[in-house]
Amino acid sequence: MSCFCHLRCICAAALAAGWAATIGCERTEPPAPRPAESTGLAPQWAATTPAASPATIGPGEQGGKSMSSTTITSTAFGHNQPIPRKYGGEGQDISPPLAWTGVPEGTRELALIMDDPDAPTPKPWVHWVVYRIPPETMSLPEGIAPSLRGPGSLLQGRNSWNRVGYGGPMPPPGHGVHHYRFRLYALDGPLALEPGLTKDEVLMAMKGHILAEGVLTGTYKR
Repeated sequence: MSCFCHLRCICAAALAAGWAATIGCERTEPPAPRPAESTGLAPQWAATTPAASPATIGPGEQGGKSMSSTTITSTAFGHNQPIPRKYGGEGQDISPPLAWTGVPEGTRELALIMDDPDAPTPKPWVHWVVYRIPPETMSLPEGIAPSLRGPGSLLQGRNSWNRVGYGGPMPPPGHGVHHYRFRLYALDGPLALEPGLTKDEVLMAMKGHILAEGVLTGTYKR
């Protein structure tokens, strides 16, 4: 009987140790990295980078249609150049000024999406979704307010923070250089969409209606 009790004690101790080790592993496993976020405002940082050089996407195919290219630029930073801190989560976190040319005839509406393909997430981190931009619009000013409805008929959607409007670059510290793509889409018809939609919802509605596309890429590092 004493041997049997001794054996039971040994088994119980072994099971307890194994269970504790398993729990310990679960508690010490680091969480999956996520893009950082900051609500603090830093002093304004004056942009000293030159105006953007043209950045375009060449002709391609979209839903069986041949696409032309358009050009999008910013006076705040050049293509593949650093985005000033002023426009990031560490700064004033306001949208940069943008302008474009080469919008083809027949354009009925424009849309703009900003995302970060370098974010440590399964999909690119979405920073800005803008749609229902009137076709005669040739630029967006600095500091578009984070509201569902912007100037004119412009509408804004939700970013990956589930917030309406622009969310500036705020990559994880030490994660290297991130690339932020500002994609402009020229569409052959108006989108019958409500404000506050996600990037995926807007892209689905645009499918087969893109006449031209252009991209401006800025970088940011913490």
